[in-house]
Amino acid sequence: MSEEKGTTSDDSRDDAVFKALANSTRRRILDLLRTEPRSTGDVCDAFPELDRTTVLQHIRVLERAELLTGRRVGKTRRLALAPLPIKRIHDRWIGEYTRAAVDVLARLDD
Repeated sequence: MSEEKGTTSDDSRDDAVFKALANSTRRRILDLLRTEPRSTGDVCDAFPELDRTTVLQHIRVLERAELLTGRRVGKTRRLALAPLPIKRIHDRWIGEYTRAAVDVLARLDD
């Protein structure tokens, strides 16, 4: 089912990204992984106020939104930021609204 700017599938993917980004702990996990991949244990250790199970639940939400990738290196699972879903959100939403705002400002200038 196609819509003007995308498909229902695209909307579902965007919904998952927005849901994942709506939580401050998940945003902090992404911030932590922005500079370099880390082990699951390292990510859990960065949130001493949360138990491991809670951090792993947040990681699963981020993975379902395709914001994280995980791969095994020996016995360790390495997590890395996957920036493409954020870029997709930016291109579809933020970029569009920014262009519209600039156009409005340009018209006011004229």
